[in-house]
Amino acid sequence: MIRIKIITIVGARPQFIKAAPVSRAVIEHNKAAGEQRIEEIILHSGQHFDEKMSEVFFKELNIPAPQYNLGVQGGSHGAMTGRMLERIEAVLLKENPDLVIVYGDTNTTLAGALAASKLNIKIAHIEAGLRSWNKQMPEEINRILTDHLSAFLFCPTVQAVENLKKEGIQKNVFHSGDVMFDAALLAASLSDKHNLILKKTGLQKGAYFLATLHRAENTDNEIRLKSILSALNELSVQKPVVLPIHPRTIKKIRAFGLESLTPNLKIIDPVSFLEMVALEKNAALILTDSGGVQKEAYFHGIPCITLRDETEWIETIETGWNILAGCDVNKILKACQKRSKGTPILEYGTGNASQKIINTLNP
Repeated sequence: MIRIKIITIVGARPQFIKAAPVSRAVIEHNKAAGEQRIEEIILHSGQHFDEKMSEVFFKELNIPAPQYNLGVQGGSHGAMTGRMLERIEAVLLKENPDLVIVYGDTNTTLAGALAASKLNIKIAHIEAGLRSWNKQMPEEINRILTDHLSAFLFCPTVQAVENLKKEGIQKNVFHSGDVMFDAALLAASLSDKHNLILKKTGLQKGAYFLATLHRAENTDNEIRLKSILSALNELSVQKPVVLPIHPRTIKKIRAFGLESLTPNLKIIDPVSFLEMVALEKNAALILTDSGGVQKEAYFHGIPCITLRDETEWIETIETGWNILAGCDVNKILKACQKRSKGTPILEYGTGNASQKIINTLNP
């Protein structure tokens, strides 16, 4: 007998990855109970619409196909969030769930939380409590608002719990551990068969740098984008720099006329999650502005340079696995020379965060 009906709202690459182990935990929970206690409906906002940034994740990670795909993509932050809010609300009115699960800090996250809160539907925020302390970032606004709307807050770190406490949020706050670690363990066991990506791209284990670049603060700022591309191009003299290109990034490179800064970069199309894991595990170094990739670098034991001025994952900085370099060419190059592995981070959990979350929501 169904005891709780959940709508899981996702829309971007990191959310597909985080949702995978939680959806698996729902299935295992029902199996252990001998009945379907939890009904999960997956709603895809459409925010990431490229097949290699969306559909392939569901296939590779064996996530149940979304019952809804709203197809909301492109436009300004306000326009996108508004369209999502309207369409998500329609689904919630139709399905009348007991709970909505949202992940992370995207426009999809905020739209899902707003839609649910307006209908008095409880919200569970997975990856709650993270702060970069930079309100110029849309993601920071999304996380803060979502946390203050949520009934259940699942924090990946002790620091995240403390951040919420300082904002007066203490009820139903759980240090669950990190579902990304759950996903990393799963992916590591599956990714070896995807090592063909190295052969396909002509790369050798430990003999290349891997870069990712997608955040608006970098891609939409011509000066920052130019500086980062210049640094990556200079690094390519040491080792090949492979850059799976985000649709927004290539669009901005062309709009700003920066193609001349990329001749030595190995720019490839977006890759699947398991291909990305294979690239991460075999890289000498990772340079990224992605929060998820920063942690994936740590999970796979690869030094990381973060192309931002701050990060929500301060543990990776404090323990030496990650260096903040921003967009400054010299800082990026010096950070790459300094790169080294740090001390282990223990508080991301033991790989069972997803089970803890589901057991909390449905004891």
